[in-house]
Amino acid sequence: MPEGIMGRVSRYSVAETVARLEALLKEKGVKLFCMVDHSGEAAAVGLKMPETKVLIFGNPKAGTPVMLAAPSAALDLPLKVLVAESESGVVMVQWNDAAWLRQRHGFPEELLANLGAAAVLAEKSSS
Repeated sequence: MPEGIMGRVSRYSVAETVARLEALLKEKGVKLFCMVDHSGEAAAVGLKMPETKVLIFGNPKAGTPVMLAAPSAALDLPLKVLVAESESGVVMVQWNDAAWLRQRHGFPEELLANLGAAAVLAEKSSS
């Protein structure tokens, strides 16, 4: 995987993994800002793409201190989780590594935990 990207194989289909993610977000009181259906948009213009969706979510109580400490972090926030099926049918869940985001934007280490939700949600939704 490219530097700064974490991932794991999901036991579930893209649709089921996304549904599990949505349920976890709701359960944790984390706002789902939007879901981008890349494969659906590709199909709308006559292109084929394996099922690929990105969930964009966050909690202003966690993200705002990070952006105040390092305004450029707004380029990577809110948090995102990619759920995509490969050509061979394997469903992957991927997210930006919080430590990599810290290195990229230079915010204080004590704010690292504020960005840990993507990893936790990805792990729980795919296993």
